[in-house]
Amino acid sequence: MRIYIEPDRKLWPSLARRVNRDDAMLDWRVTEILKSVKEGGDTALNRLIGSIEGFVPANLRVSDEEIEAAAGSLTDSLKDAISTAAERIRAFHTPQVPLDTEWDDGHGVVCKRRFLPIRRVGLYVPGGTAPLFSTVLMLGVTSSVAGCPERIICTPPAKDGSVDPAILYAAKICGINEIYKIGGAQAVAAMAYGTETFRKVDKIFGPGNRYVLKAKQIVCREGVAVDMPAGPSEVMVVADDSAKVPFVVSDLLSQAEHGPDSQVTLVCRDLAMAREVQNEIKRRKETLPRKEIVQLALADSRIIVYSSLEDCMDFANYYAPEHLILSVEDPDAVALKVEAAGSVFLGNYSPESAGDYASGTNHILPTRGTAVAWSGVGVDTFMHAITYQSLSAEGLSRIGETIISMAEAEGLRAHADAVRVRLENENN
Repeated sequence: MRIYIEPDRKLWPSLARRVNRDDAMLDWRVTEILKSVKEGGDTALNRLIGSIEGFVPANLRVSDEEIEAAAGSLTDSLKDAISTAAERIRAFHTPQVPLDTEWDDGHGVVCKRRFLPIRRVGLYVPGGTAPLFSTVLMLGVTSSVAGCPERIICTPPAKDGSVDPAILYAAKICGINEIYKIGGAQAVAAMAYGTETFRKVDKIFGPGNRYVLKAKQIVCREGVAVDMPAGPSEVMVVADDSAKVPFVVSDLLSQAEHGPDSQVTLVCRDLAMAREVQNEIKRRKETLPRKEIVQLALADSRIIVYSSLEDCMDFANYYAPEHLILSVEDPDAVALKVEAAGSVFLGNYSPESAGDYASGTNHILPTRGTAVAWSGVGVDTFMHAITYQSLSAEGLSRIGETIISMAEAEGLRAHADAVRVRLENENN
């Protein structure tokens, strides 16, 4: 990780730049995958799986027997942990269910807003080098609270064609039994367009690598609903003198091990701390099982040093990280300065790992700076709202001239006539 000392704000765009490997080629490859599945259905899908993964599962859909057998492959302690995490996620998300609203003007005009669950949702669960059964809980529990009647999971299988038993067990805990052994951009294509095997979904959810992120971005441009730009993971730690270096290093490494495109950033107030963190990372990364992945992620990561906490927070808000850890003396006060972040972790004893698994918040969060406008997954992400209005003759007469005046000012005569004809009929 390279250290930057008091960088001028003109450098912020380059310092906030995310990993962007071969983006033009990526765009072309993903577009071709999507087009192939859209036009060729199952035949194209199986051909793509074979060429990308090196094998095609005998059955793309996980059988009920495989789901039932999964529990027997897990330790009781892991099953208890999954259940505990699911309970905590449900407890945090249940109060988020939005309330229907109604307004009556007292003169014959009634307006309502009603929330409904999205009918069929597709949940993408990363499974390649790290089967993220925690993502099943984040999406599965939340969609259950929202009341979505149809939920499917797509997740990459292992080389033997099996799905990690923890993913299957977590899915069962969430009440999901439609699970497919497919990952990458081809999974997004199957969910977005449908094939002979897949029935298309109404909205796609979940994080993924750059192929998955790019596929979601492309199908979104075509009118397919997606949750957000949730791509390669990232974390920023803002630290002052009260921060504990071993904690900071652990938080940075915990995100670097997600994948080679992950990005970690430390923003601190002391050059000595920056160098201590830098040296400790060099030492500790060698002990990690995924050290090759960590090394690739760290190559595009950085340490920023500002003497002023205000400058630290200004840069943090400019960067808009997916995860923001405030390892500072008064985290609650500093938290009030946060304007853009996916999820914020307050104090030395709030590791990002807690949010990934069992604090209760959702770990499906906006990345690549989109937290300036996007929010993480919540119950409302799995719902849509419909507005209603009911006008009596009296109600329309009271606001009729307002409508006519506005419509004619916009040059929309037929709009005005739609009101005028009713008013004239009522008067006759």
